[in-house]
Amino acid sequence: MHLNPYGADAVLLAVNLVTRPATTPDELAERCEESGVESRLVRERNVTAADLAAVRTALDEWLLVVDAPDEQSRVDLVNAMLAKYTEHPRLTNHAGDGWHMHYRPDNVPVGRLVATLISTGTALHLAGRGITRLGRCATEGCGNVYADLSRTGRQRYCSPACANRDAVRRHRARAL
Repeated sequence: MHLNPYGADAVLLAVNLVTRPATTPDELAERCEESGVESRLVRERNVTAADLAAVRTALDEWLLVVDAPDEQSRVDLVNAMLAKYTEHPRLTNHAGDGWHMHYRPDNVPVGRLVATLISTGTALHLAGRGITRLGRCATEGCGNVYADLSRTGRQRYCSPACANRDAVRRHRARAL
């Protein structure tokens, strides 16, 4: 069985790159690999400054999805990203490791590859888990983004540290 690279890992890659932006092509390659993007897909293509710029553009578009004021706006923005970065889905066994879906041609620059992964992964995440499953941390002054992978769909914080910090703040406010 071939794992789907367009699922939660792609959305978490977007969160990672928005929270801690890659500043060099090598750093972008490392972060992609850390997030589960096959190393041969990144290293064989020699990540460039143009790839880094393309990923930044895609992440700016993705943040519009995160910050969309309502469901329809969010859907429209995701659909715009899909139209821009993906192509018709197709089965491929390009590496000889099993048949799987691709939403892009095989030989695209890393910037386009990452943009395709993020846009498709986000669409699958929102369709499969719920259209509201992206957001910004509820802790005052934080503003980091999160992808809600929780069972209940009630995530409001970017990390346990922010959730704890907000709980302490609320507790102290009640004690006054």
